[in-house]
Amino acid sequence: MNRLLICSLPFSINPFPLSFTTYLTFACMNKDSDIKTLDDIKLLVNQFYGKVREDELLAPVFEARIGNKWPEHLEKMYSFWQTILLEENTYRGRPFPPHATLDIDRRHFEKWVELFKQTIEENFEGEKAENAKWRADKMSELFQLKKGLFNIG
Repeated sequence: MNRLLICSLPFSINPFPLSFTTYLTFACMNKDSDIKTLDDIKLLVNQFYGKVREDELLAPVFEARIGNKWPEHLEKMYSFWQTILLEENTYRGRPFPPHATLDIDRRHFEKWVELFKQTIEENFEGEKAENAKWRADKMSELFQLKKGLFNIG
């Protein structure tokens, strides 16, 4: 499967002068189909958060929390997913606490998972891609459980 790989641009420039989608216009072709490298993780994270920043439900939540610190947030997400999917231990932190105080409900989690899976399906296929989708579902369920939005059983 051919897919379009959005290459990373340096964050020394203002990465969001127009819109995140405009920022992600530098492209090159890549024939690999599964998530195998840090560049694949960056592709996933950049495209996913591009969608998040344009989504009418999620964008206000993320913009209120992250503000002008998108480069730092993206770097943290690269590290998180690199640790989870590539088993390269680069993430240091606890994923839930930053989400604990957000004013979000099930709709936000459902939209997050929908956009994440959509981004994976547009760019990847294979074992790690399926693992990423499974982990997104499980993370959503766990966060909802911790926030009291989801009951098991």
